[in-house]
Amino acid sequence: MKILLTGVTGYIGKRLLPVLLEQGHEVVCCVRDVRRFDASRFAAGKTSPSQPGDPPAGSGISLVEADFLDPQSLTAIPPDIDAAYYLIHSMSTAIGHFEELEIKSAENFKERINQTQARQVIYLSGISNSEELSKHLSSRKAVETILKQGRYHLTTLRAGIIMGSGSASFEIIRDLVEKLPVMIAPRWLETRSQPIAIRNVIQFLSGVLLNEKTFANSYDIGGPEILTYKEMLTGFARVRGLKRRVWVVPVMTPKLSSYWLYFITSTSYKLAVNLVDSMKVEVVCRPNDLARMLNITLIRYEDAVRLAFDRIEQHDVLSSWTDALSGDKLSQGLAPLINVPEHGCFRDVRKREIVDEEGVLARIWSIGGKTGWYYGNWLWALRGFLDKLAGGVGLRRGRRDDHQLAAGDSLDFWRVLYASRAEKRLLLYAEMKLPGEAWLEFKIENKALVQTATFRPRGLWGRAYWYAVLPFHGFIFRGMCDRIARG
Repeated sequence: MKILLTGVTGYIGKRLLPVLLEQGHEVVCCVRDVRRFDASRFAAGKTSPSQPGDPPAGSGISLVEADFLDPQSLTAIPPDIDAAYYLIHSMSTAIGHFEELEIKSAENFKERINQTQARQVIYLSGISNSEELSKHLSSRKAVETILKQGRYHLTTLRAGIIMGSGSASFEIIRDLVEKLPVMIAPRWLETRSQPIAIRNVIQFLSGVLLNEKTFANSYDIGGPEILTYKEMLTGFARVRGLKRRVWVVPVMTPKLSSYWLYFITSTSYKLAVNLVDSMKVEVVCRPNDLARMLNITLIRYEDAVRLAFDRIEQHDVLSSWTDALSGDKLSQGLAPLINVPEHGCFRDVRKREIVDEEGVLARIWSIGGKTGWYYGNWLWALRGFLDKLAGGVGLRRGRRDDHQLAAGDSLDFWRVLYASRAEKRLLLYAEMKLPGEAWLEFKIENKALVQTATFRPRGLWGRAYWYAVLPFHGFIFRGMCDRIARG
């Protein structure tokens, strides 16, 4: 069967794609920027692609570039698809207007799918059984209403908190539990939820595909337990062998709660605001027999946490919530940023002769995250802290994998624009708060490592910023280049 998969660069899409391929489907991956999606990662053992990131021959993957806010671009979606997944979310990209974006995207998607042969659309939504809903859950419900109006059969799966390696919920809980032995927490920690393991979510998503019994139906999907957020924190601590005390206080306002999440965890402020808004609402499933129908064994919460750490320890994390683009500068995708500007820019270029190319490449591909930046790590940490204070992403996002990088990956407060070991080149773009734009490039050519930092200032403040940090750049960039080159 030919399946359209939207949201393939996101957390769920990257987990679902290999399952659909294993089932023998031809998968059309719909992306806003083809440079951001490395299809070769999902087609091991197939013929090498002609260009880095292209789908290998015989992989079962094809790529189309489309923006669901631009109806004209959707003509790239082939008309002969059998089914489509709608996995598009805007929760982490805006505070006040994501509802409008989601409704417009859904309308455009529905109109285009109506022009295809698709028999079914599968939509992953959120549990929305409470009388009073958050803006996020209200938006999810509105999208479902729009999608129901199509000529295809809609199957809606409504999930609550998703637990898995790299998921936003998992990483936020992990940050709180592992960093804070004592927590003075907001009262929404007493809100009940029904968390579900990512493995079960993927089983449900793949299980309902072209299953006529699920046509024109909606299902709440959750794990076997109903827990408060406080119980989830203490359960996580038990799995990790940690003793943690949590006191809930009624005086913390939503705004203070958002800042509490933002400064302690790796989440962005925009996502923290929307999460706090949603966490005040109970998300408990209405009973249904879908798990029995699909023969799915539901995984308990603490077992889901153990499975997540198994993945992390095996360096087998396919996707992370930070894969989503997270800033206005990246709203048009990666393509406009790959050509590093030269005019009107400041540059710091370092060049070192090298002997062991493979060793140097390994160090470049391991930079950031747990490895650090090879020189002056405390200064990088300070810059990350100052970025958090200014409302930026800081260093806490880390990286998806300790040794692998692909276009679109987050890397501390950078975003990977281009990564090709064959070409011996890595290009990063700064997502930190800056009075301008910054790129950091590593490449090996003619037996030498070339490290280039480029800054395009915005106005007088941008130029003042560059000269203010120039003394620090002098030894940080020199030290980093030396360590990468010599080990």
